[in-house]
Amino acid sequence: MTRRGLFQIPFAAHLAAQPRRLNVLMIAVDDLNNRLSIYGDPLVKTPNIERLAKRAVRFDRAYCNFPLCNPSRTSLLSGRRPETTQVFNNNVEPRTYLKDTVFLPEYFKSHGYFTARVGKIAHGRFEYQVKWDISESRAGVAYSQGDPSSDRKKNKKEEQGEGGVKLSWTQTKRADEEEPDGATARRIAALISANKNKPFFIGCGFHKPHLPWVAPKKYFDLYKESDIALPKTPANDRDDIPPIALTSTKGDAEMTDPERRQAILAYHAATSFMDAQLGVVLDTLDKEKLWDSTVVLFFGDHGWHLYDHLQLWRKMSVFEQSARAPMLVHAPGRKQGVSTARFVEWVDIYPTLAELAGLPPARGVEGVSFAPLLDNPQRPWKPAAYTIVARGRNQFGRSVRTDRYRYTEWDDGKAGAEFYDHETDPNEWTNLAAPGLPAPPKLAEMKALLHADKSKNRPPK
Repeated sequence: MTRRGLFQIPFAAHLAAQPRRLNVLMIAVDDLNNRLSIYGDPLVKTPNIERLAKRAVRFDRAYCNFPLCNPSRTSLLSGRRPETTQVFNNNVEPRTYLKDTVFLPEYFKSHGYFTARVGKIAHGRFEYQVKWDISESRAGVAYSQGDPSSDRKKNKKEEQGEGGVKLSWTQTKRADEEEPDGATARRIAALISANKNKPFFIGCGFHKPHLPWVAPKKYFDLYKESDIALPKTPANDRDDIPPIALTSTKGDAEMTDPERRQAILAYHAATSFMDAQLGVVLDTLDKEKLWDSTVVLFFGDHGWHLYDHLQLWRKMSVFEQSARAPMLVHAPGRKQGVSTARFVEWVDIYPTLAELAGLPPARGVEGVSFAPLLDNPQRPWKPAAYTIVARGRNQFGRSVRTDRYRYTEWDDGKAGAEFYDHETDPNEWTNLAAPGLPAPPKLAEMKALLHADKSKNRPPK
């Protein structure tokens, strides 16, 4: 072929001549913590998550970079850390500082992929800032990307759960498919089947177990209040915690123990309902025989507290229950049914999916691809994971987690610090950096790691 002929091959024809790239199915679950059977919880019933885990690598130390929806999802979709995105709450538009950054599905679209999302992938009110071929906040209802004001209003009620409304739950008499997540699962299934013969990047956003905990009654019936155990937190747990580290919502402290158990039961019921909708999507991969051609990423956007540290509910802390979240990755030809204790962060997801799909590395991405862990889950990896949270506009809690320790500084240390030894204190009940205590031997090392250049938080060569 002549040089002229080589460079005149149309791009579409060039793509057609290449081996088909792997599909990507990204399943994002709102407010899902690690209280799951795959992580050792003896009570929570999630058979479809277990089913996916048998085909996937389970990540035991997966951490969000900011424990709130908009900052977490903006970081994930851009591949940038929150310090770069400057998105620290649910009111800042993702592109305020990122401008023309190519978000994850847009990157796949630029490489010839069909892209679609149903449900919450970006933060609800800002979905219009991420471009897809098909974009639906609710199954079958196209998102008005040109004029997002109406969609913002539709999402406003949903987002109230972010702002600290009272814990609430409802048992419905509706069928699964009549619930929003049930409709999402069935729409995702239809999109997968309709586009099975082309490379696709499809985002499935499940809302539950986000507040309010609404699900058909049969999922509440899976649990008994008498089986719900409250955390056995020491009565003095809060004495050594900097006040800025704790969050509160009016009414939480007045709940009785039976009400707390009912709330935890409702969270588990909403989780089991979501799990059943996940099963609808997995059934479609079975039916269409797509497991050998599709990367499946399943994750919670951040963790969620269930009466931890005495009256601590929701997220927006950098304690383990809020910063850590579940993640499973199925990749064709890679390990299945195994786990890894190596650290991964949500900022790593963008480069990982790009590598698994055979796409070139995207510019400006700050995470590191963990694709090598899917071949060798026990190989040496990066030493730490970082999570940041905001208090108001100018105060931050910055935290670093290593194999054994968690170290956190509030307002650059001016509002206090926390140091926990997970080998002896997995619940983070004893702050070894509390005022008046001698400095632990590893404190200086952890402080240096917290302030280190995060671009160097990479696996050894």
